[in-house]
Amino acid sequence: MLILGLTGQTGAGKSTVSKILEKYGCYHIDADLVARETIDSDEKVKAELKNRFGDDVIGNDGKVNRKLLGAKAFADPQSTLDLNSITHPAVNKKVQSIIAKKEQENVKAVIIDAIALFESGEDKLCDYTVSVIAPKDIRLKRITARDSISEEKALERINAQKDEEFFSVNSDYIIKNYEPFNIYEETERLALKLKLTQKS
Repeated sequence: MLILGLTGQTGAGKSTVSKILEKYGCYHIDADLVARETIDSDEKVKAELKNRFGDDVIGNDGKVNRKLLGAKAFADPQSTLDLNSITHPAVNKKVQSIIAKKEQENVKAVIIDAIALFESGEDKLCDYTVSVIAPKDIRLKRITARDSISEEKALERINAQKDEEFFSVNSDYIIKNYEPFNIYEETERLALKLKLTQKS
């Protein structure tokens, strides 16, 4: 079973690439969704989050207040590192269990779609890694429109991530999502390189 790690800069277009690859029969693991489910159900993780970021990051319903946690965690680089060190081990364990299950089901390929693929160590589970990139100004517009947040908040997210060179150096493949490049054509070329055959 092929395991493909998909990452890239926030607002670059990872979700679009995932959807295209799903048409080629790849099973999509959304690490962000796995993280939400894992964090909300893992009492140890929630206790560590409260200890580091304050009691208010856990709501009265016992679930993480993601908006507030995000605001605190992306406020500075150290806070982002602290969030990752608390959440990544539990999320990685869950991702590995999903991969094992899909292997038993004879799925031909799995995509680990993770914004922090390299930082979390999930890239070590992958046969190949792919990063989606786009210029900062384009991503800023996309994020503010997509998430209905201010440019200031969007820039915090952008600046909390590694730069383009980091993704280029660490990835096996790069997909460019800005003119004159076409994200659909770029992804389909990748699918051919990886010998993924499109479903009928």
